[in-house]
Amino acid sequence: MNFTQIKETCLYVDDLGVAEAFYHGKLGMPLISKVEGRHVFFKCGSSVLLCFLPDVTKTERSLPPHFAVGKQHIAFEVGKEDYPATKLMITTAGIPITHTQTWKNGESFYFEDPFGHVLEIVPVGIWE
Repeated sequence: MNFTQIKETCLYVDDLGVAEAFYHGKLGMPLISKVEGRHVFFKCGSSVLLCFLPDVTKTERSLPPHFAVGKQHIAFEVGKEDYPATKLMITTAGIPITHTQTWKNGESFYFEDPFGHVLEIVPVGIWE
């Protein structure tokens, strides 16, 4: 198989309005779909971040049921030149940075969304 990317990533949340306020309002991800009582979707570069209410999607019949509980983790990639400004934007938005990590190919930092999910910002090339 020749995968080109992970196109969608899901997070499971308990309040779609709070998810929209955080991912769209604070992080600036464009809103691409919203179904009251089910989901809110955001554009994230060439990928899509899906935020679902797990109590709805775990009992769905039109699509395969899916859900998760607990602290999920995803990393967002930014250009190397944008990394310092992104870090500043996060702190300026009042979002605490919970950890900074030095890796072989650079630095990344972690923070949490309002649901406790562990989010990370990595610069391009961190895995090279």
